[in-house]
Amino acid sequence: MSLLNQYRETELALAELQDRLKKLSSDDRLKAEIEFQNKLRALMAEYGKSLPNVIAILDPQSVKNAVAEPAKRRERQVKVYKNPNNGEVVETKGGNNKVLKAWKAEHGAAVVDGWLQA
Repeated sequence: MSLLNQYRETELALAELQDRLKKLSSDDRLKAEIEFQNKLRALMAEYGKSLPNVIAILDPQSVKNAVAEPAKRRERQVKVYKNPNNGEVVETKGGNNKVLKAWKAEHGAAVVDGWLQA
C-alpha cells in the first residue's frame, strides 16, 4: 500500500472519529455522567476519602471478597529413588536434585523414573 493511500485512509478514520466525538459531546447523558463524576470527586476530596474507601462504605461485601485469603499451594510429597546398581537412595521433593539429574543423564529419565519407591 502506498504512503498516499495510508494517508487518505487515516484522514477518513480521523474524520469518522471526530464525528463520533462531536456526537458524544452533545449527548445529555454524557454531560450528566461527567457532572456526577466531578461532584463525586469533589465530595471525596472534601471528606478525604479515596475510591476504595467509598466502595468499602457502599458495598462491604465486595471488600471481603477482594481481601480473601490467597490459595495455599499443596506441599510437595517426598519422593524416594533407589538406584538398583549401587543401592544409593535419594529423597527429593522435586526433580532438581543433583544426583537425580546425574542418574537421568547416565541411565535415561524413563529408567530412573522406574526406580521410584512406593
